[in-house]
Amino acid sequence: MAQKPSIPKGTRDFSPLEMAKRNYIFDTIKSVFLLYGFQQIETPAMENLSTLMGKYGEEGDKLLFKILNSGDYLKDAPEELLANKDYIHLITKVSEKGLRYDLTVPFARYVVQHRNDLQMPFKRYQIQPVWRADRPQRGRYREFYQCDADVVGSDSLLNEVELVSMIDEVFKRFGINIVIKLNNRKILSGIAEVIGAPEKIVDITVAIDKIDKIGLDNVNAELIEKGLSQDAIDTLRPLLTLSGSNDEKLATLKTLLVNSETGMKGIEEMMFVLGSASALNLKSQVELDVSLARGLNYYTGTILEVKALDVEMGSITGGGRYDNLTGVFGMDGLSGVGISFGADRIFDVLNTLYLYPADTIATTKVIFINFGEREAAVCLQHIASLRAAGISCEIFPESAKMKKQMAYANAKGVPFVAIVGENEMASGTIAIKNMATGEQNNCTVEEAIELLK
Repeated sequence: MAQKPSIPKGTRDFSPLEMAKRNYIFDTIKSVFLLYGFQQIETPAMENLSTLMGKYGEEGDKLLFKILNSGDYLKDAPEELLANKDYIHLITKVSEKGLRYDLTVPFARYVVQHRNDLQMPFKRYQIQPVWRADRPQRGRYREFYQCDADVVGSDSLLNEVELVSMIDEVFKRFGINIVIKLNNRKILSGIAEVIGAPEKIVDITVAIDKIDKIGLDNVNAELIEKGLSQDAIDTLRPLLTLSGSNDEKLATLKTLLVNSETGMKGIEEMMFVLGSASALNLKSQVELDVSLARGLNYYTGTILEVKALDVEMGSITGGGRYDNLTGVFGMDGLSGVGISFGADRIFDVLNTLYLYPADTIATTKVIFINFGEREAAVCLQHIASLRAAGISCEIFPESAKMKKQMAYANAKGVPFVAIVGENEMASGTIAIKNMATGEQNNCTVEEAIELLK
């Protein structure tokens, strides 16, 4: 007996109905990107491992999907590595490429590779899938789409303000209530300084980035494992649980970080972004969250995450400032800032709240019933006229029983059925039936076009 086919864990098939919903998401985000002056690019699904490795931290490197070299991929693998099962050092011998983990690092590679062709500042957007060898769970997949927008070649904090405004516009169009959480990596570096552990900044950010998933106590336990003293952890704890308004949090941070030049710079940047955003009268909540870390190593300034308020879900958008990412590819001094919309999580949120517009779901506006060869020939002429007017339509391919054809229209969610029988052929009309109300009208082709539009 043949084995039942399946797909890898953490991946999904999407039906026509689901694809209609997903395209609504992509089209909405794309329209806002274009509204803010971003241009589209695409990069390959796979990159050289030398491009990807070392950009996401130790944990990120573990989640990269590696692609085995073609042919005898073990031919260059040292026997001692195989015998010792030393997979860490073996990887570079058997794999030269990997599936992209995100769109930001490939974008940095793109900028460096094509720098002579780009006008700075360069505003790009990119909507493509990425892959992570993560443990699948609700809202977390191994293959998922990201919708990124980045600005490179500008140090101005106005870019951060524009990205916050763009996030607000996207979710306003979706009808999703959100909170935009902001922090600054310089503030986190300042905190690491004042608790006496500046060299532990990476360990600190990686750990506190998990607060929402594992809780503060488990974060503290992880920090102890990483070598932080109990005194340092006790000093850190209240900083991660600051309460009050954004202004009150900033005032507290100013007092605590007064002796940290880096920390005070981060506060200054945060004040500008929060102040400018508040002047825009955004629909979304904008909140300073000192526990927000975003564990990716390349962030150097503003960082942000978006959470849906009405659904339990992880971050549905994230991003931040990276001042030195292109430096690893030989192009120093190019600053960038970007955001990434998690299309798959947005899909889950919209499904949970059922916020899709009604016209998003229907793919065909009207279906013509097939009564036979003569009638079908007339229907095809009418269909050509409707399609020329931008109305999506189709004809049932066989002259099956009426019940079967109507069931097909119902199953597809087609809102109108067109009937062309002997009487309609004689009068040159079309009978248009509204499937929701049952109302039926006899129309000329021109009248049908107006009705269906």
